Amino acid sequence: LIAPHILTMTATPIPRTVALTAYGDLDLSTLAELPSGRKKTKTWVVPENRRPAAHKWIKQLVKNERAQAFIICPLIDESVIESMQQVKAATAEFATLKKVFAGLKLGLLHGRLSASEKQDVITRFRLGELDILVSTPVVEVGVDIPNATLMVIETAHRFGLASLHQLRGRVGRGEKQSYCLLFTQNRGGVSARRLAAMEKSLSGFELAEIDLTMRGPGELVGIKQHGFSDLKIANWADKNLIVESLQVAQKVQHKPMLFKKTLKLLHLANIAMN
Repeated sequence: LIAPHILTMTATPIPRTVALTAYGDLDLSTLAELPSGRKKTKTWVVPENRRPAAHKWIKQLVKNERAQAFIICPLIDESVIESMQQVKAATAEFATLKKVFAGLKLGLLHGRLSASEKQDVITRFRLGELDILVSTPVVEVGVDIPNATLMVIETAHRFGLASLHQLRGRVGRGEKQSYCLLFTQNRGGVSARRLAAMEKSLSGFELAEIDLTMRGPGELVGIKQHGFSDLKIANWADKNLIVESLQVAQKVQHKPMLFKKTLKLLHLANIAMN
């Protein structure tokens, strides 16, 4: 057993990292089981026409089960760019939701607040003084509120799979059943496939493999984190061939004399090509 020089740990590996595991540059260990006592988070994609019904359900859940909810918006303020005007902004949504969820206590969190202001909001939410926290993705990592059982992500098609999975991971940290609602106005294309994957899978590694298929591995020797290669014949997505090639390469490395004839042919072929 060889001790590793580098240990990489992540819940949501980016496409290039997943590709490195396939190409043999990283040995892979996975922790697939949930921590003891936790339940799987139920995830649903919610089209715009179901918003009123979803808001009614959220209000009942918070009131009847004394649950707490995150509502995530991609932007802090509404954009003046025409193509971005449908993207939800935390400040505007906070004002709207105070009317929608009248009787509940709402808080607002975003990156332009000072460190002390942000800490105050998080503390109030953790202590149960707030029922709903309207926020930008600043809560994506490092926030642990066991009583929070509902994650609502607005304009969800604007987020990548890694961010969606990280945000969903803010709930389901206690023993209660948790939920994740993905609101979207976009029901087609690659974004719809991303959201469908979120509905289907709770596995960060499985989602990372889907992300790899959609966005490409980037440069295995280089700095690009995603994108498709310009290979003419080989297919980077041919996992079986990649694994088989890795196994053969390892055998050659450890017992080169067994492959003397093959290596000579490859050497001659390389000379001919150059």
